[in-house]
Amino acid sequence: MLLMMMMMKMKMKKHHLLSLSLLLMLLSYTTTVSAQTPAPSPSSSPTDIIRILKKAGGFTTLIRLLTTTQVSTQINAQLLNSNNGLTLFAPNDNSFQSLKPGFLNSLNDQQKNELIQFHVLPTFVSISNFDTLSNPVRTQAGDDPDRLALNITSSGNQVNLTTGVVNTTVGGSVYSDHQLAIYQVDKVLLPRDFFVPKPPPPAPAPAKAKASSAKTSTDGPASADTHSSAAITLKLKIWFSLAVTAAAVFSLSP
Repeated sequence: MLLMMMMMKMKMKKHHLLSLSLLLMLLSYTTTVSAQTPAPSPSSSPTDIIRILKKAGGFTTLIRLLTTTQVSTQINAQLLNSNNGLTLFAPNDNSFQSLKPGFLNSLNDQQKNELIQFHVLPTFVSISNFDTLSNPVRTQAGDDPDRLALNITSSGNQVNLTTGVVNTTVGGSVYSDHQLAIYQVDKVLLPRDFFVPKPPPPAPAPAKAKASSAKTSTDGPASADTHSSAAITLKLKIWFSLAVTAAAVFSLSP
C-alpha cells in the first residue's frame, strides 16, 4: 500500500513537471514572436510645402504668393496623388526685394500664378540629375519655347538657370524626400512672357456683301440691256409708221 502511494506521488510529480515544462516553452515562444514582430509605425503626415518653407525660414514672400495663388494647395495635392514628384526653385526674401519696386503689385492674378508655376518642375529632380534634362525645360507654367523657356545647365554640383531675362544659380538644397525637392535660388525667375509684346489678335474676316448690294450689282447690266432693247423696238415702230404713211401718200398721188 505504501509502495502504491509512493508511485502515485511520483506520477503526479512527473505530471506537474511536464505541465511546467510545457508552460515555459509556450512563454518562450510567445516572447520570441513578440520580439520578431515589428511595432506598427505611425502613419506619416502628408507633405505640406508651406510648413516646410516656414521651417526653413527666409521665404515669407514666396509663402504669401504660394498661398494667395493657391499653388501651394495644388502642389500638396499633386504630391499626394502623383508618383512623379515635384521640384521647386525657391527665391528667398532678398530675391524678391531685388525686383523693381512695385513689380509684384503690377502683376494681375493670372500673372502671379504664372510666375509661381514657372518656378515648379512637374518631376522630382535630384541635384545630381539636372544634367539629364533637355532644354528648354518644361515648367508648370507651360512649355512655350519663346515666352516660357527655362534652360538649365550643370557642372558638378553647380546648377545654372536662365530664362532669357534672368541668370542665376542654385544656392543649395532646402528640402528633399525623393518626392519633393526644393532648391534655393538667389533671383526670382522672370519669364520672357512678361516682357515680350503679345502678338496682335488676328484681323477679323471681311464681312460678306449684303444681299441687296449683290442683287443690284448683278441685276444692273441686265436692266441696261432691257432698256436698250426697248429703245430699238420703239425706233423700229416709228420708222415702220413713217414708211406706211409715205407709201399711202405716194399711192394717192395722181
